[in-house]
Amino acid sequence: MSGRVSSNSPASVSNAVYFLTELRSRLMYSLIVLFAVFSVLLYFANNLYTWLALPLLKFLPQGHLIATQIVSPFFVPFKLAFMASMILTVPFFLYQLWAFIAPALYGHERRLIWPFMLMSGFLFYSGLAFAYFVIFPMLFHFLSRVAPQGVMLSPDISEYLDFTTKLLLVFGGLFEIPIVMVLLVLTGMVSRAKFIKMRSYAIVGAFVIGMLLAPPDVLSQTLLAVPVWMLYESGILLSRFVKEKPK
Repeated sequence: MSGRVSSNSPASVSNAVYFLTELRSRLMYSLIVLFAVFSVLLYFANNLYTWLALPLLKFLPQGHLIATQIVSPFFVPFKLAFMASMILTVPFFLYQLWAFIAPALYGHERRLIWPFMLMSGFLFYSGLAFAYFVIFPMLFHFLSRVAPQGVMLSPDISEYLDFTTKLLLVFGGLFEIPIVMVLLVLTGMVSRAKFIKMRSYAIVGAFVIGMLLAPPDVLSQTLLAVPVWMLYESGILLSRFVKEKPK
């Protein structure tokens, strides 16, 4: 008989129960924090929506949005408060995930987790801020000026929330480019030299993104394309400080 522990042995069952209990505890902590933040933001839900709509409101002739459904004035701010709560508590969720898997990691892997988590969170929130403070004003200024004569731009509050949320998440994801590049180099999937060779394609891709997401003028597209390109260059720079795993 071998010394291997059976999957039905008391030790393996005890370990499984321990991990399930630990996972449940981490999930409970995360949900408690989520709903605590949500309960606070719900009180300021209307103000939160006004703040989100501010980049568009200052370009509207009438100075306000419309609600085409009776329940929209309540449910749309409610939805925004919950989505904002999820975005704000993402770092805590990631910490709980890290705390759960940390015992299974090697020492050098645990040392890498914190820098990746901090940098990833910083870049994600930077992407949200870039979209709100740079992209929204340019985009809404352009849209308010191209409406045909006799057409008054009066967006619905629900459609505006969906549109802006998608843009915010897109730019939050775009700003994760350096982290993705470093992880690809660290795992050996793509070498740093390969990223350097692909620089010209990355520049073209950045301007394509600018063409798709920015208003159709050269200045706006350049203002979007250059930061995306700089994110790619940042990924190349940061990949110098990680040990490249052989393929």
